[in-house]
Amino acid sequence: MAHAVATIGTTDWATTVVAGRHSLVVDEPLSLGGQDAGPAPYDVLLASLGACTAITLRMYAERKGWPLTEATVDLKHFKDGDRSKIERVLHLTGDLDDTQRARLADIAERTPVTLTLKGGADIVTTLAPAGA
Repeated sequence: MAHAVATIGTTDWATTVVAGRHSLVVDEPLSLGGQDAGPAPYDVLLASLGACTAITLRMYAERKGWPLTEATVDLKHFKDGDRSKIERVLHLTGDLDDTQRARLADIAERTPVTLTLKGGADIVTTLAPAGA
């Protein structure tokens, strides 16, 4: 199970996120009133999808013994009317044939984070007691 805690103080809009033993600062760019002290929230979302995609492709290629020497995942998020859209372009390096490349593209469509985003996630919000 994944777990993260995000905390913001009085500095606009820098937020410290702790996930396991790791921490990072998420912020808004200067143009939105932040200090640009870290990636913006949608950048972190794309980073999660990109990392999951790259890791999954590498694991799959390793298991199959395929010569994937590098996988780069280029992602863009934008709004199309009321819908969010993400464009993902896979750059696969290595002596892969067309069948292997197509299979890796198919695998990218079924990574854990891809499936979560495509399926949506139920978000349940509760309020902790005051002072807790």
